[in-house]
Amino acid sequence: MATLDECRTALEQLSAKFAAGGGKVDLDRTLGCTLTDLGTGFHGRLKDSRIQDIADGDDPNAKIRLILSSDDLVGLAAGTLDGKKAFTSGRLKIKAGVFDLLKLQKLM
Repeated sequence: MATLDECRTALEQLSAKFAAGGGKVDLDRTLGCTLTDLGTGFHGRLKDSRIQDIADGDDPNAKIRLILSSDDLVGLAAGTLDGKKAFTSGRLKIKAGVFDLLKLQKLM
């Protein structure tokens, strides 16, 4: 199980990975990230293919919610866990509108 600090770093790395990738998306949505094994998470804003204003805790009104374990978040950021495979296998759950899901697919 990864620590909260490792998860914060992983979320920042994931943000940089999204921004550096070729799939730029036009989204400006609140984002929540729930870490199932730690019982906590982070929230921020997904804008310009980056996760911005990352803060501790939950945002119950987040338009996009990522739900995964701390180790899976670290794996996504490190590139050892493929986002699309994690989603289809149920290791990564994403709660969002259909059109947002289609746009998010470009980032994964």
